[in-house]
Amino acid sequence: MEANFSVLVMSIASSAAITLGLTPDPQTNKTETNPEMARFNIDLLVMLKEKTQGRLSPDEEKLMAAILGDLQLKFMQLKNTPNAGAPK
Repeated sequence: MEANFSVLVMSIASSAAITLGLTPDPQTNKTETNPEMARFNIDLLVMLKEKTQGRLSPDEEKLMAAILGDLQLKFMQLKNTPNAGAPK
């Protein structure tokens, strides 16, 4: 696997998806939510987007916008769900 911007974004996004409870944790095989870690991972992507603004290819910009938009929406849905943070 080649180390590039898209792989970095997907790695952080995968961590966010796990902490949002969208996919099981590969180490425990459990699906749990952790809103604080989800927020941290999303904030990492926001910071990365801001720091790389104007230096990304069109495909990288589309990837970042799509992933960030989706994760932010899922985070808001999680925050508006009773018992957020409880194991599924």
